[in-house]
Amino acid sequence: MKPLRVLAAGSLRPIWSAITERFQSYYSSGMETQFGPAGLLRQRIEQGEPCDLFASANMAHPLTLQQSGRAQRVAAFCQNSLCLNVRRELGDLTWLELLKDPTLRVATSTIGSDPCGDYAWQMFDRLTAWDSLLGQDLKQRARMVVGGEHSPAIPPGMQAAAWIIESGLADIFVGYSSYSHRREHNSQIATVSIPQEWQPSAIYGFAVCDVAAQPLADFLLSEEAREILHQHGFGAAKP
Repeated sequence: MKPLRVLAAGSLRPIWSAITERFQSYYSSGMETQFGPAGLLRQRIEQGEPCDLFASANMAHPLTLQQSGRAQRVAAFCQNSLCLNVRRELGDLTWLELLKDPTLRVATSTIGSDPCGDYAWQMFDRLTAWDSLLGQDLKQRARMVVGGEHSPAIPPGMQAAAWIIESGLADIFVGYSSYSHRREHNSQIATVSIPQEWQPSAIYGFAVCDVAAQPLADFLLSEEAREILHQHGFGAAKP
């Protein structure tokens, strides 16, 4: 039996070994996984790259594959949230105080290619509806520095937020809250929460592109997988 070929959103990388290990305790088939920005992975599938299961950081990309006949089954399996990553000395400020400071440089992932960027800009849209000057200012200040086709590579072993802040590319990076569960206590990066009412709906979904991946899809929806995801900072997908 050939190994399952999985393409998965980069934000799932920290937990995927736990998912794989538990899944393979029930199913003996191997698994080969490549990670990357979900939008770029979807394009690779559309261009003909073999894939048994695609795990995306949003539902839009799996649904696009399903609509084009490239996916047999689509479902949501977990959710994430956004936070602000800043230098440790800025960590005592609130999220609004940080975003309102015009001297602080803001960075996001690349919209269209990386759902984290899409979610960040959805939050900016919400802020625009509440305070048009603040929202427009953020859209002008924000730089898309990761997750794009031509974005610089993040050094191996580093989280995007840590690399961006520590290398001086930005003062604030709008990223996923799930990463904060893995940040070491001596990190120079602080995580600042964003209230729930300002959070976009960051729902993760999978697309089964080959029937061989049905058992993996079923496992991702199991209570066992949900517990693994919860332990690593992901929430249950809302029905």
